[in-house]
Amino acid sequence: QVQLVESGGGLVQAGGSLRLSCAASGRTFSSYAMGWFRQAPGKEREFVAAIRWNYHTNYADSVKGRFTISRDNAKNTVYLQMNSLKPEDTAVYYCATVRTPWVVTTTYDYWGQGTQVTVSS
Repeated sequence: QVQLVESGGGLVQAGGSLRLSCAASGRTFSSYAMGWFRQAPGKEREFVAAIRWNYHTNYADSVKGRFTISRDNAKNTVYLQMNSLKPEDTAVYYCATVRTPWVVTTTYDYWGQGTQVTVSS
């Protein structure tokens, strides 16, 4: 059974930084794409960043140049380094992964419980 556990959220002032972590278990981590999503109050969940098994990355336009996604396959962990945070980045951040290995897809099947990020102005 795939399990994803996020950590690293918190309260930070605008312009500050946070690093989120997502520890995965239940299967061979390195074969699967991983993603970060977020959901702000009253809004739909939105894509933030993703990293494939081959380390190819892509980002939402709203976070390009500020956020960096990375993975450590030895630790079965994916990270989201968030710099130059803005109040509009406030949301619950979710880690997610796909069902099928070695596949490029926008469908994520497994989700973590989320971690709150709050950016004060």
